[in-house]
Amino acid sequence: MSYGLDERPGATREVPSSSPVHAALGAAARATALWLARRPWWLQIVLLFAASRLVSFGIFAAAALQQGTNPWFGPHPDYFHFLQIWDSEWYGRIIQNGYPSILPRSSTGAVTENAWAFYPVFPYLVRSLALLTGISWQVLEQVVPILAGFAAALVIYRLFRHFAGHGTSMWGVAFFAFFPISAILQVPYAESLGTAFLAWALLWIVERRYLMAIPVVAIACLTRPVGVPLAVMLAALFVIRWAFRRRRPPAPGELLRLAVLTVGTTASALGWPAIAWAGTGVITAYTDTEAVWRGNDLVPFMPWFDTGNYLFGPVLGPVAPFVLVAVVALYLTSAQVKLLGIELRLWCAAYALYLLAFLYPQTSTFRMMLPFFPLALAGAALSRSRAYRGAVLVMFVLLQIVWVVWLWDWAELPGGGDWPP
Repeated sequence: MSYGLDERPGATREVPSSSPVHAALGAAARATALWLARRPWWLQIVLLFAASRLVSFGIFAAAALQQGTNPWFGPHPDYFHFLQIWDSEWYGRIIQNGYPSILPRSSTGAVTENAWAFYPVFPYLVRSLALLTGISWQVLEQVVPILAGFAAALVIYRLFRHFAGHGTSMWGVAFFAFFPISAILQVPYAESLGTAFLAWALLWIVERRYLMAIPVVAIACLTRPVGVPLAVMLAALFVIRWAFRRRRPPAPGELLRLAVLTVGTTASALGWPAIAWAGTGVITAYTDTEAVWRGNDLVPFMPWFDTGNYLFGPVLGPVAPFVLVAVVALYLTSAQVKLLGIELRLWCAAYALYLLAFLYPQTSTFRMMLPFFPLALAGAALSRSRAYRGAVLVMFVLLQIVWVVWLWDWAELPGGGDWPP
């Protein structure tokens, strides 16, 4: 038998040496990592999140070049115009004109699409800053989400540090920052601001600063629809703390403060529907407006069964929601998710229940996954392998490209319109 060079039995294989380019890149990467490790935690988070925004900027800018004819502007818009579409247009209308005092209706008397579906903190913050600074609201509506995203990343890191070390918490923030729908964190939507206030509220709940959390929760409930799941989460947390009060005695007055926060959160959850009622004189103004985008009246849980029938047929369709619930339950009780502590696990469970009860599953469902950001820490804790964590980030970036090109980029469907992001 013949052997090739260095393939003889007992021969020592020579390992090719790295090229000067590879060696230089490796040395630069190690030097950069060492430099970053010596920086304060907040600067590390800022630089990490800035890198994620640059990636999303590149994806948006490239997708804008491919944008054809659409309802908002001419083909091939620049980056800034490309971001001012979809719900960004609605927020722009609210910034300029506020909310209608009379609900718009069709010729049949049914409520039509209107601004009451969109919560007020983001557009009114932009409007106020524009009046105070004289800067164009079109500029501010893109600056505010980016700044809010940085704030969210910093608070999320602080939250994660209650459950994991610095390295795993950093990776958790990285998973959040590069998540497939994280591009939404720099567009004129309320997601960045809502995530920042939600993370802040969860941080103070975890730290048991219940009374201090009340105003933060109130603002969060007027930024994004998180009031109902927050109230459910806090009610469940109160029951658990009460049931185990003898085994794990709470601090003096802790249960009372938690009860006050729970009641306050419940009231805050009803705040926006109540404001819509006061602003229009129609008690169901908010729910009627939300139902417009669904195409029918809201029946809790039913949309998931309808979607199951549409996707899997009349036999497997009714079973699909139960399978989904079982999978979510198994995941939320897994070892990695248990790392998050009782508060964050209750939040994820309550938010999942809220989506199951009230969400009409469609392409916008992907965007509704952002409040599950605590699960980013569980994903980072699944393995300490840099290969695994790096592969996840690469996958997230690729899926972010898919999300932007598929859903943000407008392309008319055969029946008209397009799937919303």
